[in-house]
Amino acid sequence: MDSVYYKTHFCNLKLTQSDGSLCEIDFVQRIGSPKTSNNPLLKQALVQLKQYQSSSDFQFDLPLDPKGTEFQRKVWSVLQRIPAGQVRTYGEIAAELNSSPRAVGNACRRNPIPLIIPCHRVVSAQGIGGFSGQTAGEKISIKQQLLAHEGVEI
Repeated sequence: MDSVYYKTHFCNLKLTQSDGSLCEIDFVQRIGSPKTSNNPLLKQALVQLKQYQSSSDFQFDLPLDPKGTEFQRKVWSVLQRIPAGQVRTYGEIAAELNSSPRAVGNACRRNPIPLIIPCHRVVSAQGIGGFSGQTAGEKISIKQQLLAHEGVEI
């Protein structure tokens, strides 16, 4: 496993790869070391994050290996099909998967690769919903910034 830290306009990130696939992105308070990497995948991930910051409709194209249950992986697959600048509700995704909005929300909360698997594009029928296990505070602010970057106002 290799990791690299990266500062975006929205937050600080720690990206981790294993066996040639991106497996985790963590929101971190402080940027640690290393800030650069010789790993080709991590280098490409940093390039693509810069491109996303410059162009909100940029589509990530990286090998991903999110660890989760079969249901979580189904939800994450649906999330990857939500275009930048658009949102879907927990209920809409639940209906597609013959599940419940709460189960979809729980899968979103456990998304190990946020931003690239865009759980920020999933909202509540009544508003913004949650983000990374929070319904208020710093993570919701990040979600609002990501959605605003993509031209979505909630």
